[in-house]
Amino acid sequence: MNQEQLTTFLQQEFPDVCTACPEQSNIPCFEIPVNQLYRVLSGLFKHQEQAYTFLTDLCGVHYPEAKGRELAVVYHLHNLKSNSRLKLKVFCSIDKPEIPSITGIFAGANWMERETYDFYGIRFLGHPDLRRILNMDEMVAFPLRKEYPLEDPTREDKADFHFGR
Repeated sequence: MNQEQLTTFLQQEFPDVCTACPEQSNIPCFEIPVNQLYRVLSGLFKHQEQAYTFLTDLCGVHYPEAKGRELAVVYHLHNLKSNSRLKLKVFCSIDKPEIPSITGIFAGANWMERETYDFYGIRFLGHPDLRRILNMDEMVAFPLRKEYPLEDPTREDKADFHFGR
């Protein structure tokens, strides 16, 4: 199913909800409102013909220049019957980084949501065990946000004179 056919399908199934985004790597991409996320994913999972039953990946993205839409979660779905892929994006504000959990649809989203919370600070509402998964519990920052410094400025072994600068 190409981008045009998938756009038509999504607009019929979920009118006024899905907005097409630029396609990358020949994978159709759509943006959906955060309050429609669970309904759309549940519908795509249960649909007879377009059953996107496999969640390949879920990841966060930080867009600091997009006011009110600084954080995004990208869902990569796979229809195993037709071997087609789909990418869905959901945006939220950095002031209120909350998105509904999809662990009720895809059990495999559990650790992916925990990792996204751990690195971006996006809280997944309704998640059964939302806590840090890779970083220390005491950590207050979210290291994959772009405001997080790349290196510790107090480290002596990173001084320029060690590198002939």
